[in-house]
Amino acid sequence: MSDAVRIGILGDFNAEFRSHHATTDALQHAARKLKITVEAEWLPTPTLAAAGADKTLETFDGLWASPGSPYKSFDGMLKGIEFARRRDWPFLGTCGGFQYAFIEFARNVLNISDADSAENNSGSKNIIIYPVACAVPDRNGDAPKLSGVVPEIRLRPGSYLQSFYGKDKETVTEEFFCNFEINPDFEWTTMEAGFPVVARGPQGEIRAIESPAHRFYLATLFQPQLSSTDKKPHPLVLAFVQAAADWGKKKLDDSVLE
Repeated sequence: MSDAVRIGILGDFNAEFRSHHATTDALQHAARKLKITVEAEWLPTPTLAAAGADKTLETFDGLWASPGSPYKSFDGMLKGIEFARRRDWPFLGTCGGFQYAFIEFARNVLNISDADSAENNSGSKNIIIYPVACAVPDRNGDAPKLSGVVPEIRLRPGSYLQSFYGKDKETVTEEFFCNFEINPDFEWTTMEAGFPVVARGPQGEIRAIESPAHRFYLATLFQPQLSSTDKKPHPLVLAFVQAAADWGKKKLDDSVLE
């Protein structure tokens, strides 16, 4: 049996997306720092909606909901995230993965059955993900995005997120590349569903949530993978990979005892 830590990346890999290459690279940065082997596999969203998907997801030690919305399968991405939440698998969601984590718990925990993103043009009355309020022009001249390095993300004191950065950290700088964020009219859903806000932007915008009830559940609008390097792995990816390694070991130990 392999000793490698297996990470399933929920999303539709696109070789043209910098963030997709950065996701796989960041996992290897963390692996080398932790002196472990990480095997990462992209799981296309249509496969997550197929019969037997849970059996596939069970073979991984951690699940990362990647950037890249709109996904090929809306339902597939939600089902992958739901598996991580319900089964308490180590979970990290970034950018689009963060947005869909909100949609998943709004639908399946709070029973807002039509919770959706404005990106999908569904006509829902419960658009909890909407265009970024402080968008700036994309560097390539495309549609406006929250793009580039954004300083002064405020961390919630005492949160797991803050502990990953360092307990003395009050603010951090991270990189964004996104069109959509959380509609503040639906901020109440985070606490109601048990996912407190643990990072905010300069105007109080939601930038990260976590779950104190799960072994590891963290979702960020920013993309930590974009600033990870081999010499300086990103602390959030390090924490995620360590949690996946710990869970993989526990699963193995439990199977031996059965």
